[in-house]
Amino acid sequence: MNITYETRVILKKLVIQKDMKNYIVEDILNSEFYEMPEVCIFAIELIDQGKPLDEVEKELLVKYSDEDIDIDILDFVSQLLELNLVSELNGEKILSGLGEQNKNGFSWLPQSLGRFFFNTISSKLYVLLLVASIGLIMFKPDLFPRYSDLFMFDLMFQNIIALLLISFFLVILHEFGHVLAVRSEGLPAKIEVGNRLFFVVLETDMSQVWKLPAEKRNKLYLAGMNFDLAVLFLALAAQIFVSDSTITMGLLKLVVLDTFIRLIYQTAVFMKTDLYYVIENLTGCYNLMENGRNFLARWLPFLRVPETETFAGEEKFVRRYAGFYLAGVLLTFIIAAYYYIPQMIFAVSEIMLPGFLEPINSIRFWDSVVFLLQIVLVLGLLLYSWRKKYRLSS
Repeated sequence: MNITYETRVILKKLVIQKDMKNYIVEDILNSEFYEMPEVCIFAIELIDQGKPLDEVEKELLVKYSDEDIDIDILDFVSQLLELNLVSELNGEKILSGLGEQNKNGFSWLPQSLGRFFFNTISSKLYVLLLVASIGLIMFKPDLFPRYSDLFMFDLMFQNIIALLLISFFLVILHEFGHVLAVRSEGLPAKIEVGNRLFFVVLETDMSQVWKLPAEKRNKLYLAGMNFDLAVLFLALAAQIFVSDSTITMGLLKLVVLDTFIRLIYQTAVFMKTDLYYVIENLTGCYNLMENGRNFLARWLPFLRVPETETFAGEEKFVRRYAGFYLAGVLLTFIIAAYYYIPQMIFAVSEIMLPGFLEPINSIRFWDSVVFLLQIVLVLGLLLYSWRKKYRLSS
């Protein structure tokens, strides 16, 4: 659509709030959020006042004459149109193409319940639980998780079922921590299936956190890890009172190992983990991964993603993150190539395939069946998450 200085523009109803460095603009109808600098906000205010675009551009040029800013109001309106932030052009309604989003996620959970788990006192308690867990391991080194804790039983299918059930429960608990933290602020949330590289994950859609000031967001980002810290401490402490030879001890060790791995995984901020969002929030660089990938795309074009704006002062953070991102991805693939893939090949060749050669009424045969179903389930979820991400980005 051709935009000229004579074009009459009416924008959607937008909510604008000051953030750390720039402003957050919310499209109320579609629950979408955009970061914009002050010059864009001033332009939006002038457009909302009904001023012609040529007058808007003149006022912008006067107000920001001392700053190195390329002001082109026609280009800016075209960008607003692409972002579905324009309601009418020359009296003609503009279809959004998105429609109103569901804003009732977990609204049945009372705000008071979220505040019980996430408040000023509880945030200090979670830190104390981390210190206490470290103290328990130092006091009794046998509590430190080991790889052998995965194998509680002699049969593989029993270990797989135990791991799947415990992992699923703990992941749901982790995500429920995010949900409760979001609800403590009276906002909606929902849990979805996603992926980080080739890892299948459950993730909580917390897009509504952009309604909050920056200083309140970290509580929501760290909520899942805080629940993990509570689980870790309880499982470590319980082992002191349980006999080594019992199934209960085996389950507790598996809980500790699974939780410990999940906490370590959160430090892999070259993927969009909880700590990644904390870093984004602390630096005010809200497209750190995208900008980092586009920086690397100068030499590795396949990393390029749709362009996102790098605001003034963000370049140094982007360059540092780009190097960390590249190193982290390479390390992940190296670990997969030399650890996970050989381990999988060994398990398939030494456990699954020999099991299928056993009679159908053999426990070893059904052990292989369960193992195969686990592989199919994980691959299916991974393909689903990739397909969903591709649809959203296309």
